[in-house]
Amino acid sequence: MQKNFSMMNICVVEDELSLAEMIQLNLELEGYSVTHFSNGNEANIALQKSKFDLIILDVMLPEISGIDICKNIRLFSDVPVLFLSAKGTTSDRIEGLKVGANDYLPKPFDLEELLLRVAVLLNVKVLKEEEENVSIGNHIVDLKSYTVINQKNKEELALSKKEIELIRLFKDKEGQVISRTEILDKVWGKDQFPTSRTIDNYILHFRKIFEENPKEPVFFHSIRGVGYKFTSTSI
Repeated sequence: MQKNFSMMNICVVEDELSLAEMIQLNLELEGYSVTHFSNGNEANIALQKSKFDLIILDVMLPEISGIDICKNIRLFSDVPVLFLSAKGTTSDRIEGLKVGANDYLPKPFDLEELLLRVAVLLNVKVLKEEEENVSIGNHIVDLKSYTVINQKNKEELALSKKEIELIRLFKDKEGQVISRTEILDKVWGKDQFPTSRTIDNYILHFRKIFEENPKEPVFFHSIRGVGYKFTSTSI
């Protein structure tokens, strides 16, 4: 399925103004939101305060180099970084990748290639975020932080490790009927001996969190005599 990247935020750090303007114009024509910095120090400060989906970073910049900026970024973020540089030798590329860049494009470059590399990096980012999050109706479950956020009122609720493991299983088997035995084996393991009633209690709790009407569930379905079926959207 093709991803929609419109209004994703891209930061361009490039001190050659004519090149920066050309990059910004073409990215905006593709539907991206673009912020430009021409000074390494200004960019370094801003990147610690603002969140971007992709950073296009020149290597040689005033005050602070792109290499040092990338090192700093990797202390607090895994945002994709694409280096642009007139230094295009193999050793230069290796240095850029070693400090945490995701890609390295030597100057001069073809504009179409730049746009393609941007799309590839953003696609990887989107896929990674999809792996780390599960959408259930109006809620987003963050599988890394063990939290669920209600998109309507922005309320955040903490989940237990077992609840996260159970949601992972349901997501992996979405649309399939999962027996209580399979749930117990995969979430609790064969060395623990909870009863099937334990699963029922977890499902009741999920319905209170995710369902508009817990008595008429549209996400967590009971399959009488077998187990449960999960769908992330109402059917």
